[in-house]
Amino acid sequence: MNVRHLAKQAGISAAAVSLALRDSPRISAKTKALVRRLAQEAGYTPDARIAQAMRHLRKPLAVRQHASFGVISFYDGPRPWERSRHLTKIYDGMQRRAGELGYRLEPLWLRAPGMTYRRFGDILATRGVDGLLCFGSPDFLQEFPVELNAHAVVTVGLSISTPLHRVTSHFYNDTVHALDRIHALGYKRPGLVLGANEDTRSAYAHSAAYLGWCEHTLGASAALPVLRLKEVEEPALTSWLVKQKPDVVVFVHLPDMIARFRAVLRRLQISIPKKLGVLVLSHEVQGSGFAGLQQNQSLMGAWAVELLAARIANRDFGIPSNPRTELVESEWIKGDSLRSPKS
Repeated sequence: MNVRHLAKQAGISAAAVSLALRDSPRISAKTKALVRRLAQEAGYTPDARIAQAMRHLRKPLAVRQHASFGVISFYDGPRPWERSRHLTKIYDGMQRRAGELGYRLEPLWLRAPGMTYRRFGDILATRGVDGLLCFGSPDFLQEFPVELNAHAVVTVGLSISTPLHRVTSHFYNDTVHALDRIHALGYKRPGLVLGANEDTRSAYAHSAAYLGWCEHTLGASAALPVLRLKEVEEPALTSWLVKQKPDVVVFVHLPDMIARFRAVLRRLQISIPKKLGVLVLSHEVQGSGFAGLQQNQSLMGAWAVELLAARIANRDFGIPSNPRTELVESEWIKGDSLRSPKS
């Protein structure tokens, strides 16, 4: 069954059938209903590849020659990735994968002076931008504006409360992976030192994974109290180490806190890894001297582009009823902060 057969059954032209199947306003509701009924009865399904190609060809020439994804965020600056190595790596991953798929990235400032969401939507329509890659927000409870519902959206991280398609690090699995590694090395008393902001922005995945792993692997009472630090407050850290006596610490914090953590341990004259093992989970671990898991930002960016391209191909615009989340596991970084494996 093809469009010509449907046209013959409906008594209209093949072009009219095609327009009806695309829900064109040029076709009456009565004719659309007839065509859809005949298509359903005949088991007709359009070829997705042809449909996508035709949608592309119907766009103006200037738009077709410059197919693009808009790159936005809810930060105050126009390009937050230029002020963060973490976000820069994500953006580079996006840019590389977008180029491979025939798209270019167009950074757009959502919070430019005088900008409204309605005006921003008009700009996107004028430029023929169907898809938006979002870098999130400093406000974890930020909602996505309904004025941009005409577009497919993929966001990075968990910082937007609206249910969107998103790509983020697999915080839970990363923590379990870290604990499995140190357990295999013979450590018996792991402790978790956790940046307060990191706990929130992971939706409490790190602390949940730690408590669950300890109960399952070491016993119900084995978990030490989780130490949450806004930065690296030396008195709180010192007191916790003395009282809890961990033999290894899983340290989850921002990259600039890693050096401070090492400095505190040195002042306390704690030998690593002889007296205390350390495993770090962070955006950047390479070069710190610690062993740990470093987020794979390049892959996060690439997957965000792939997910957005797939959503556009499936005409999945607006706030999704069933949002997809792609979880990217971190990369293992070698370091001298853990004891050697037993022979």
